[in-house]
Parts: sequence; C-alpha cells; structure tokens
Amino acid sequence: METVRLVLLIIHLLGFAALFGGLVVQAGLPEKTVNGAMRDGVGTAFVAGLALVGVLEAGDHDVNHAKIGVKLTIGLILLVLVMANLRKERIPQGLWVGLILLSVANVAVAVLWSSAHA
Repeated sequence: METVRLVLLIIHLLGFAALFGGLVVQAGLPEKTVNGAMRDGVGTAFVAGLALVGVLEAGDHDVNHAKIGVKLTIGLILLVLVMANLRKERIPQGLWVGLILLSVANVAVAVLWSSAHA
C-alpha cells in the first residue's frame, strides 16, 4: 500500500508541475491562454489527489479531513476555472494571476498545514 501511495503522490506532484509550468511559461506573453499542460496537469493532480486520499483512508495513515477539504476546494476551483476557459482564445490577466495564486495556495496548504501524511 505504501508503494501505491508514493506512486500516487508522484503523479499528483507531476500534475501540479504541469499546471504550474503551463502557467509560468506564459509569464512573458501579452496574451494568456489555457494550454494543454494546464488542462492535463490540473486534471491529473485532481484525480491523483482524490485517489491518494482514498489510499490514505484505506491504510493506517491519519488523514486531516479539514486540510483535505481545503485542498479539494482549491483543486476543484482550479479544475473548473481551467476547464471553463479551455476553448477561449485568451484569458484575462487577472484570471491567469488567480490561477497561479490558487496553485501556490494549494501547495502551501499541503506543505505548511501540520500533518505528516495528509
């Protein structure tokens, strides 16, 4: 079970990396868009995160449900915003900044909220 948890954690982190990379690569561009890396990254991170919580619940890990709830809410907002703007030719600068801030906030919750595995 520990191997499954670690594989899901790696997939979750790679999904975030794709989302964040898809955002940051546009930093110098005058017009921002939702690109494939953002779409695939947010979907991968979200689904892998859900699966990771399931594995943690099934195992002997303590799960901080408040932390998971906050991360789920932020992740769902990210997923909805990315998918809702997927077919648009461009997105507003404010939305792009918001997506970056939400992504960083989700990582900050994961890292800074006290709990060993959840």
